[in-house]
Amino acid sequence: MPHTLRLTLLATLLTGLCSVQVRAANEGQEDLDKATQAKITANTLSDLGEVIRLCESAITKGLDEDNTQFANQLLASTLIQRGSAAGAAIFEALPPPAQWKAFRRVALTDLERAVELDADQPEALYLIARLNLLPDGDEKRAAEALESASKAVNVDAALRAKILTLRASVEDDEQKKAAYLKEAIETAPGDPSALRTRGLLYAGQGKSEEALADFNAALELEPEHTPTLEAKAMVLAQLKRYDEALVILAKIRELEPESIAPLVQEARVHALRENNEAALHTLEQAEKMAPDNLAVLLLRASIYQQMEKDDEALADVEKALKLRPDLEPAMRLRAILLAGSGKFNLAIDQLGELLKSDPKDLESLLQLAMFYQADNQPRKAIEFYGEALQQDPKNPFALRGRADANLSVGEHAKAIADYNQAIEVSPEDTGVLNNLAWVLATSPVDEIRNGKRAIELATKACELTEFKQAHILSTLAAGYAETGDFDSARKWSQKAVELGDEEQREPLAKELESYKANKPWREMQTAPEEKPDPSKPAESPSKPATEKPAENKTGDANATEGPKLQQPEQPKPAAP
Repeated sequence: MPHTLRLTLLATLLTGLCSVQVRAANEGQEDLDKATQAKITANTLSDLGEVIRLCESAITKGLDEDNTQFANQLLASTLIQRGSAAGAAIFEALPPPAQWKAFRRVALTDLERAVELDADQPEALYLIARLNLLPDGDEKRAAEALESASKAVNVDAALRAKILTLRASVEDDEQKKAAYLKEAIETAPGDPSALRTRGLLYAGQGKSEEALADFNAALELEPEHTPTLEAKAMVLAQLKRYDEALVILAKIRELEPESIAPLVQEARVHALRENNEAALHTLEQAEKMAPDNLAVLLLRASIYQQMEKDDEALADVEKALKLRPDLEPAMRLRAILLAGSGKFNLAIDQLGELLKSDPKDLESLLQLAMFYQADNQPRKAIEFYGEALQQDPKNPFALRGRADANLSVGEHAKAIADYNQAIEVSPEDTGVLNNLAWVLATSPVDEIRNGKRAIELATKACELTEFKQAHILSTLAAGYAETGDFDSARKWSQKAVELGDEEQREPLAKELESYKANKPWREMQTAPEEKPDPSKPAESPSKPATEKPAENKTGDANATEGPKLQQPEQPKPAAP
């Protein structure tokens, strides 16, 4: 065969082979064309599903390099669109649908797959973070997604502001949180969400005027955004601008006539201005609209408690617990109400139930310790205060409480150690100053007493209370008596008797008689005979009530010299 003919045949064969390879590489072209057309006309989730199916089919059948890249881009964008629609079913519905967790699973499946196809997808990463920050989500994945979204290249200003705002919402460091929000506001000045979030941050920090400025700026951009109006109303209430707050809440009621939220907040405003009857009347209106609303029941219970109508308060709490047996605020308020009526064993059992779900809950540990102390079980109180201090070593309530409990069982050295730490944390706590001064002035243990320091501490406590508290004046007198200055002791003791109420006057008079005899006061409180532990004690020791323990000297006093002191009253716990 001539050489020229051989070359011609070879060229023909190569051309045919290339043609076959091209056809094989683009067998998916028809499906890709269909997918492209379907994406243009897609209106429903089903339509988007068909686009995804066609893209997957095209890639499976085969495409050249350029078409494969295009198919993957089309597939990723469609997955994001479908995932975003599933997410919108959660975030844009009020209230969210009962099956929101199923929507989340669908959305995350699509969004995560889109990110696998193309990692530089800030919108998808932002939604992945939002969805995982919902209850029972993957917080670690949320943090990773936010970090990646922050570093993405293709981010417009509006989306970047949303990413920064979300980062701020999960940031614990307040300085970083504020920096994220400042950048978000500067990045997208026309987006009110960052302003709202910063306003809430300021409100939580007690910066009410700054919060109000941000809420006002957000409302200029979105005048009828009811959550912002509601937040502004509550900040106005904090500033005691109650009438302005009520005007805004009335506006919200006009905007959302079927919502009970503005009624609940109106009741809170009435309660803040101590108009309990108006608060109850408003809650009655809310209850007619939603008879089993938990917020209504718990707020009304708290108001009843403040009015010392504990039976009515307990009835509302019990109703709330029937509706949701594991509702933590209701369980805690029930414990407080039971303790307030002297049913400490039931209150302790209730807090024990709370601790089963979170054995390290500081609020429950402290409250439980206080209940044990009130129930004449100081050693159990010491145990639970100790558990609380393991969680928060500088907690002033726990330090003060354990010191008082140790003082009541005669453990003066341990009490002094805790009082000293408490003073470092709260140097102007008159209760701590007074009780530490008292034990330093009156302990029968020679190496513990320090009259000079007792005078310094008691003087500071007197100055802070403007010399108007009889029991603190009595402590100052005891300090002077310990140093041998009985003239000063008698002077301050006499003032204490004159200021004391009827219950205080008799024991204070006995102290004065001791000083008239030139005898210093000595007191060693001994451990009372404690009650046995409940048959089903909390398995692990338990936020204190908002009131501090009474500042009087505590415990059943057994004086080695001089008369006994009175048993102090336990404070009535306040609502959470």
